[in-house]
Amino acid sequence: MKNGRSLINLAHELERQLASKRDMIVPSSMMLCHTDEGGKCKMMIDEPGGVGKYDITNLARRQLAEKLKIPFAYFERMRAEQPGLLDRNVNTWLQTDSERRMIRTLDGHVRAVLSDRYRRLDNYDLAENVLPILQKLSEVRFESVELTETKMYIKVITPRTQYEMAPGDVVQAGIVIMNSEVGHGTLSVQPLIYRLICSNGLIAADHGLRKTHVGRISQTDEEAITVFRDDTLAADDTAFFLKVRDVVEAAVSEASFLQVAQKMQRTLGIKLTGDPVKTIEVLANRYALNEVERAGVLRHLIVDGDLSAYGLVNAVTHYSQDVEDYDRATEFEVLGGKLIDLAASEWKGLAEAA
Repeated sequence: MKNGRSLINLAHELERQLASKRDMIVPSSMMLCHTDEGGKCKMMIDEPGGVGKYDITNLARRQLAEKLKIPFAYFERMRAEQPGLLDRNVNTWLQTDSERRMIRTLDGHVRAVLSDRYRRLDNYDLAENVLPILQKLSEVRFESVELTETKMYIKVITPRTQYEMAPGDVVQAGIVIMNSEVGHGTLSVQPLIYRLICSNGLIAADHGLRKTHVGRISQTDEEAITVFRDDTLAADDTAFFLKVRDVVEAAVSEASFLQVAQKMQRTLGIKLTGDPVKTIEVLANRYALNEVERAGVLRHLIVDGDLSAYGLVNAVTHYSQDVEDYDRATEFEVLGGKLIDLAASEWKGLAEAA
């Protein structure tokens, strides 16, 4: 499993961000885009105290382009080569758009351009509610926590609940909690399988709880900007965090853990009888792995020497430790969970690739 930051560092950063972030509901007609000759975009928002000027992150640019139905590749080409043309395009559509947007800012940057129906489930509130729940688990160990530009991750292990996949090959129960404040996924609580031999983590993404970031349309004057307070929708959050508690307890229960562990164990009996290189090609094409990722998974499969479906699953999750980007590394842990859920016919295509 890829290492992240310390729990103390996560807490400090969440507190810092809480003081720096700001959310607004803004009519599109009250926003303008300005791009300088170097391609740096700023969003100008007509606020009650004057015009606010914000840099725009890459994700927010992508979301803005999507909202205005401008292909992102063309958006970026205009930004680099014809900044004036980009501004004319964006501002024309903003001024004729009747929609209102939720604009999320942090450290003076627009970090997300979202629907006014977007339901805030913030990292600080989540951590404040879920960390005490996790700390009550038996012998809990915070294996990896991280805060990226798009998501927060909390991955914990409970060593007391474990299972022997094969002689000397022990896995332990765990749980991963993921959340995005910028529209990059749902809040989710998922079971985690931790393999001691190689410190691999496998996320059983179809066995947990998800909470979408969609709520009621905010009722505001169409010509005004609304700035959200931290206590907005707090009662609904409280009810949801009670569900999180129940799901956390269920996910690390022996019955739930064994269900996932035994599903993983069944892959031991599926032999890779075809060409391992072709198997990785099929895997890469099916799950959109690039050339570097394809080579990395193949390397782990060959070095570990286990030419079975179980070996392939562990090659995928082991490779996650080599991936520099934490978000992408976690996607490989999720991919491991997807593989143990494959039907026999789907495994056949991988195992017999030639």
